[in-house]
Amino acid sequence: MTAQNSRNILVTSALPYANGSIHLGHLLEYIQTDIWVRFQKSRGHQCTYVCADDAHGTAIMLRAEKEGISPEEQIARVKAEHEKDFADFQIAFDNFHSTHSEENRVLSAEIYKACRDKGYIATRSIKQLFDPVKEIFLADRYIKGECPKCGAGDQYGDNCEVCGATYTPAELKNPFSVISGATPVEKESEHFFFKLPEFQSFLQEWTRSGTLQDEVANKLAEWLDSGLQEWDISRDAPYFGFEIPDAPGKYFYVWLDAPIGYMASFKNLCDRRDDLNFDDYWKVGSEAEVYHFIGKDIINFHALFWPSMLTAAEYRTPTAVNAHGFVTVNGAKMSKSRGTFITARTYLDHLNPTYLRYYFAAKLSSSVDDFDLNLEDFVQRVNSDLVNKLVNIASRSASFVMKAGGQLSSQCAEPEMLQSFIDRGDVIADFYEKREFGRAMKEIMTLADRANEYIQEKAPWAMAKEEGREQEVLDVCSVALNLFRQLMTYLAPVLPELAQKTCEFMNLDNLQWDNRAILLGHTINKFKPMLNRAEMDKVNAILFDTQELLAKEAGTSTQKEDKTAAKKDAKKDGSKKDEKKAKGPATREDGSEAIAETIEFPDFAKVDLRIARIVKADHVEGADKLLQLTLDIGNGELRNVFSGIKSAYKPEDLEGKLTVMVANLAPRKMKFGMSEGMVLAAGPGGSDIWLLEPHDGAQPGMRVM
Repeated sequence: MTAQNSRNILVTSALPYANGSIHLGHLLEYIQTDIWVRFQKSRGHQCTYVCADDAHGTAIMLRAEKEGISPEEQIARVKAEHEKDFADFQIAFDNFHSTHSEENRVLSAEIYKACRDKGYIATRSIKQLFDPVKEIFLADRYIKGECPKCGAGDQYGDNCEVCGATYTPAELKNPFSVISGATPVEKESEHFFFKLPEFQSFLQEWTRSGTLQDEVANKLAEWLDSGLQEWDISRDAPYFGFEIPDAPGKYFYVWLDAPIGYMASFKNLCDRRDDLNFDDYWKVGSEAEVYHFIGKDIINFHALFWPSMLTAAEYRTPTAVNAHGFVTVNGAKMSKSRGTFITARTYLDHLNPTYLRYYFAAKLSSSVDDFDLNLEDFVQRVNSDLVNKLVNIASRSASFVMKAGGQLSSQCAEPEMLQSFIDRGDVIADFYEKREFGRAMKEIMTLADRANEYIQEKAPWAMAKEEGREQEVLDVCSVALNLFRQLMTYLAPVLPELAQKTCEFMNLDNLQWDNRAILLGHTINKFKPMLNRAEMDKVNAILFDTQELLAKEAGTSTQKEDKTAAKKDAKKDGSKKDEKKAKGPATREDGSEAIAETIEFPDFAKVDLRIARIVKADHVEGADKLLQLTLDIGNGELRNVFSGIKSAYKPEDLEGKLTVMVANLAPRKMKFGMSEGMVLAAGPGGSDIWLLEPHDGAQPGMRVM
């Protein structure tokens, strides 16, 4: 487990946009990166981790205008929030900067001029849609209208969410500006372009050099094979960003200066530290290593545009660009309507960040596959591995050592066992190095099982009852605590807070990866509880708070407010409609629905509930609330069901999911077709609807008993 020769490593994560809060999707990347950086540092390498807020663009400018503050005030406010969230999740940047910095301004201008002077910048006039009220050119996301293919309204300027068609903003019917509501006009403007096609040969070689994961290189090959296009790197005023040198009123597109922000953040750090030199890491011929950790959605910027710009400006390219997938929650995309679009702060209000760091690590690999945060599995995994296995080793052994005087045994009763734990460090280190964190966690938990089996077999609590066996008890518990220290050494990159508590408990300065010494005759401190169990009710509280927060942002009432308002309206309005509603389920004093009248079992037994898989889900033309579901209920039988869940679900989020349906409900002829059953859901309505989903293992056609 001896450290390799010290390496000089620079690591970056994608820059969070300074226009909103950090959420769990972001955290996957920063936690993954932080674990890898902490591991490198634990091995004795000079590993520097820098990042910055991505602070430029139209969205920043408009958000600041809406808030009635300057863009600078907006980005400063968000930066402070981001830094606190990262710190509370124990993400240890060596420097967290901003792309709106003097270092970035200078470097962006330098790289642009180098590209321009070598003939890699072209200029030409293009036509774009323009907001005549705000006097601003409109990107696709700021234009809406009717789909030119299916006629659906309120569609963005690049694709239709109803029929899936793609088009240009100019093709929209009845377009309007999202910013002002005005009808856009077409206007011509001169733009600056980076000649990306001239780097075709370079990129074909570079993307296959081992710098990228194979699946990423294969995806980029599709772009390369179809032919690269020149990249528009300019935007017209008004725009919050850096003005292009020698081009008044023209600004760098945010994606030009954003990756340069990595260099700028590092430059800012180098200017404050004597042990770091900017050129040693970024100049051509550098022997240092540079790694980017990013999401797969921005791979084109990092693996096509970025290395080409660096090469043109005579800077080195990254050693590797490590891409990861998206975060899903309970098998579906993070969703505002379901309350699973969880911010870092909402999570922190209820749960220990240690839980999420471990769960991410336990399931992460080096692939770009999407990552599913299954909330029930999350609670079970954390409690099983961290509380029941890991911390349990220390908690069940420490008291016996304290009773013996608080000093570990001066002899090792199981040297071979301890050595086997130490020897596994090389395997675990290799997994960490290759970003196979899930395999590393599995290896560590296998060792934890062995440690617990040893304690269970020796049963020090039983020996302690027998006179004259005090030394045996101390020997066993000393072995157990040495095993615990070794496990925590391996877990320290993932669980820094628990590692610190381990040092305090075991009276250690740190947990050194390559420290092979067994603690003999070592004094420990009184054991204090290290980690509480994760609780499902706190997970549910996170989901509830997330929905409340999103409802507040949207300007809508909360569930409680809605019910209170409804009760007040019912008292004021004596209409027959309200009288009819009053005959529905009784209402408790707190506004919740009371349990319905008691029925006999034969009545309930008539209802045939079956597991169904949603094979297909579609919008229903002309229906505001309905989705059309095609359900597989087993034995090849398909059912068509119309369900009023459109306000809570998008069709693409439902396909492939399991649910529960009433299979023997009489078919009902509706305006849009025949509905052959009913799916079960809970919630008061609107966006607060949740389809019932069975656990893994259930299959279509199974009866719900």
